Amino acid sequence: MTTRILLADDHALVRRGVRLILDSEPDLTVVAEAGNGAEAIEMARAEQPDLAILDIAMPRLTGIQAARELTRIQPELRVLILTMYDNEQYFFEALKAGACGYVLKSVADRDLVEACRAAMRDEPFLYPGAVTALIRNYLDRARDGESLPARAITDREEEILKLVAEGHTSREIADTLMISVKTVERHRTNLLHKLGLKDRLELTRYAIRAGLIEP
Repeated sequence: MTTRILLADDHALVRRGVRLILDSEPDLTVVAEAGNGAEAIEMARAEQPDLAILDIAMPRLTGIQAARELTRIQPELRVLILTMYDNEQYFFEALKAGACGYVLKSVADRDLVEACRAAMRDEPFLYPGAVTALIRNYLDRARDGESLPARAITDREEEILKLVAEGHTSREIADTLMISVKTVERHRTNLLHKLGLKDRLELTRYAIRAGLIEP
């Protein structure tokens, strides 16, 4: 299956360069371009892409504002932020807006294709600086005396949570634990419900805070 991509950036030269990177891959194709956040929302409605790649600093609506609206009206749409800003505030705002990855333009030729594929596997893509930001956020919480959430999950759920956070697919988890894929999916749904989380990225952040995986 080819991933259909909406690309939004207010600079035509940037869009052209990014499109060259994406269209050179057999499983990725850009089906629509937008020059601002509002246009991105319109194009998403019209083209129904699988993935939206959004710049942050755009006219009318920023990429983060557009991400927030796109994830509301098209919950199945994956969103990546592609930006020049190596900035913790923007990073966390992007996560809160529903983005599943944050890629720096300076290394787009190296990271963007893998970020797209990770997004379509429902996996987060975090550049090294973003991982550092997550660690700093954890340390700040610990310094301020915020405790980790009380343990609300079973041993089996914790086992599955760890494997999910490590990036394993449902099939891989099922094979490892010798259970069915359907059982894995049921446990994952229960985890999201119990912990009040919405996706794999939030499960991964929870697993880091709970000490189940290393950042």
